[in-house]
Amino acid sequence: MTTIDGSTVPGFEAVREAFQANFDDGSEVGAAFAAYHRGKKVVDLWGGVADTRAGRPWTEDTLVLVYSTTKGVTAMCANKLAQEGLLDVEAPVATYWPEFAQAGKEDVTVADLLSHRAGLAWIDGTLSFEEALAWDPVIEALERQAPTWPPGTAHGYHATTYGWLVGEVVRRISGRSLGTYLREEVAGPLGAEFYVGLPASEKHRVARLISFLESLESGKTLAALGTGTGSFAGLDVADLLENAGAYLAADGPLFKALAAPGGALSDQEAWDDPRLHAAEIPAANGICDARSLACLYGACVSEVSTPSGGTFRILTPEQLDRALRPQTEGPDLVLLGLDIQWGLGFMLNRGIIASEGFGGPRSFGHFGMGGSVGWADPDLELGMGYVMNRMEIGTTGDARSFRLTRACIEAARHAS
Repeated sequence: MTTIDGSTVPGFEAVREAFQANFDDGSEVGAAFAAYHRGKKVVDLWGGVADTRAGRPWTEDTLVLVYSTTKGVTAMCANKLAQEGLLDVEAPVATYWPEFAQAGKEDVTVADLLSHRAGLAWIDGTLSFEEALAWDPVIEALERQAPTWPPGTAHGYHATTYGWLVGEVVRRISGRSLGTYLREEVAGPLGAEFYVGLPASEKHRVARLISFLESLESGKTLAALGTGTGSFAGLDVADLLENAGAYLAADGPLFKALAAPGGALSDQEAWDDPRLHAAEIPAANGICDARSLACLYGACVSEVSTPSGGTFRILTPEQLDRALRPQTEGPDLVLLGLDIQWGLGFMLNRGIIASEGFGGPRSFGHFGMGGSVGWADPDLELGMGYVMNRMEIGTTGDARSFRLTRACIEAARHAS
């Protein structure tokens, strides 16, 4: 049996039981889960192995790449600028980034970027891995890129381009890169460790990811782990592999979106490259622990205690309300028609997500490839973070996060 470290406050013991159960049924290798309720940390758990090759245990200070869970934190930065009156989300992107107004993008709004409506889910042509890490080559390519669909008329998941698009707007307004703005204005005041651009001094703390295919080789399947909202939930291995091939076909929209910009990120091994960890890809290369992720979401819905002895809230109730207004409807053009709906950068508790019991109707957050998630329920004043190194397939979590978040939500309801 895997030993679970960390703590829960009275009333949240069931969350520890759920976390232990994920290890006991073979769902996890290494993972962490944390929660903040009414501004206080109520759950902080970790366990398992951070690096199976080196035999390194998952410890209190282990960090891990969380893929698209990064987007929710990037959205916090943009919404904070809007809250401060520095960003009008309904204004054309070109108001802040004049060079963007090329190839029919003159009227694309910042809200279009945040809600995946811009029609810029990939970049035509080819960019190298080094160009993708350098920032400016991607920005220049996006300036030249024509939208794939009329902006504002539909939504399709901007799996990687979202980060450069929103990040450049943040840079133009604040004069700082997204990673720097995040560190100085959002995570820093909370003492939270969420890096978009990992310092070299911290790279030894990063867990090694275990890919979905590596999990298959070890005999694990989604069917053995339960079902969820992911596109392949409940399939046996043969069906899963067949569908995964179609889902990620080289000429398919999702493959092009995931490999953007210009195919530079098509090699899965690139995501373990320290050069990628050190760069800024604000859609997908965030590195953090569960504690910090939960703290950030907790600070979107309540005042959170800071290391200096004060309190800090990222988004006011008024800005949060604006951020949670639905910006989309209908099927996603990139994620094969999945019913995933958006506010200003956050996944909303609507469509397929609502079917999984992720809190009240105003709850929101973002999932990452492999299974990580940051999530909050404003009505419960609850923020949660789940990270792991054993990756599953799907777009909106799996049985592990469902088990944990449900237990935590139920505990918070009884504490309210």
